[in-house]
Amino acid sequence: MLAMDKIVSHKDLIVWQRAVALACKVYAATRLLPRDERFGLQSQLRRAAVAVASQIAAGSASASRAGFVQFLQASRCSLSELETLYLIASRLASLPSTADEIAEVGRLLNGLLRSLVASNRAAHAKACAPPR
Repeated sequence: MLAMDKIVSHKDLIVWQRAVALACKVYAATRLLPRDERFGLQSQLRRAAVAVASQIAAGSASASRAGFVQFLQASRCSLSELETLYLIASRLASLPSTADEIAEVGRLLNGLLRSLVASNRAAHAKACAPPR
């Protein structure tokens, strides 16, 4: 993964790239839902999938690491929502599995969150350290 100082935009983040790919897969899969779910479950699935990638992008544009962390946590919440909705939809229709993609995005989100929190703690400790 790129160091935070080398990230030019959200497009440089692998987690964002994978989240966009997941959203595209969800869009394709939801075309297979029964017609009566097109305006219910289909729209919820698509909204949650788009939210995962969108919140990563919005967070990367945040003015602070704390803001970025908040957006990534929201993205993780949307990913959990997507996973639940997709499980329900899969029980209603024969949809291709997204379990691997969801798990990968989750691992990448968790890794980025850990990295940001750790670097934030290190910066805080350095700022609070007594002068030498």
